[in-house]
Amino acid sequence: MSRVYLDHAATAPLRAEARAAMAAAMDVVGNPSSVHAEGRAAKALVERARAQVAEALGAGEADVIFTSGATEAAALALAGRGLQGSAIEHDAVAAWIDAVLPVDAQGRVTVADPARSTLQWANSETGVVQDLPDGLAVSDLTQGFGKLPFSYAWAGVERVSVSAHKIGGPKGVGALVIPRGADLAAQLKGGGQEMGRRAGTENIIGIAGFGAAAQAAQADLAAGRWDEVAQLRDLLENLLEENARETIFVGKGSKRLPNVTALVTPGWKGETQVMAMDLAGFAISAGSACSSGKVKASRVLQEMGLSQADAASAIRVSLGLETTRDEVTAFAQAWLRKHENMRARVA
Repeated sequence: MSRVYLDHAATAPLRAEARAAMAAAMDVVGNPSSVHAEGRAAKALVERARAQVAEALGAGEADVIFTSGATEAAALALAGRGLQGSAIEHDAVAAWIDAVLPVDAQGRVTVADPARSTLQWANSETGVVQDLPDGLAVSDLTQGFGKLPFSYAWAGVERVSVSAHKIGGPKGVGALVIPRGADLAAQLKGGGQEMGRRAGTENIIGIAGFGAAAQAAQADLAAGRWDEVAQLRDLLENLLEENARETIFVGKGSKRLPNVTALVTPGWKGETQVMAMDLAGFAISAGSACSSGKVKASRVLQEMGLSQADAASAIRVSLGLETTRDEVTAFAQAWLRKHENMRARVA
């Protein structure tokens, strides 16, 4: 078997639809801010993608602001607002919060004052999904977008951030969704692009790919393809649980993303597991892609009550739409062999 990619929560492979849209956009020479025919053609690409992203999110086209990614979108949504946020927010959000909301052992967060709070929809390390309270100020939708049903029109959240590369779009493009009339202090100033809210010539190639990916992701969600992925995730967990009794499946008692399994095997460092599985031909991670390169225990898992040692013994396996049953079974068998070897060494 060739290499198996099981790190879709870090980034998803580029969709064929996104690749085709980006290739077509490369031939469009105009600047979207120019008024001549070439400029109007470039502008049309941006606005088509805006409509595609808006439809996938259940938002109005005028509510969508394109950014360089979810990190910039989060900064644009949060800067200067002094909001409180959960103790398990992504670092891109945690950098902007003033007070920390506690989290329980299942990864669930209670928000007492939604209008002054930000809360991620789904955690990037555990896959635990939150119930977003009505009137919430900001939510990071990055992991849940395209995998779970969501409509900005009925969610009751003022501002949400998303990223293209988590749904099979290109890296380096994202969006903030915010009511057009809402107050927003632009962080990048200069031209009047993105309705005056985010200056800089639009990345039309990336934006075109984002729009195509959003449209394709919406179709996959409607077709129930992520329900099939959830069945594979459950198969994986059952195979591992039967033969590694001491392993903890983080957040299993909570609603989770259909494709993420976070597991802790006490005494077996996560980074060691990642390297062992990489050599065996499987790409997994020891947590969020933005922090897994650092040799330290997961902050998220410690906030959920795990010890530092156990938090350092975590891995994340995240499946994709193209993941097969044979790949899941092969991973489970390979991991269990490594697990058996590890237990023999420490016995």
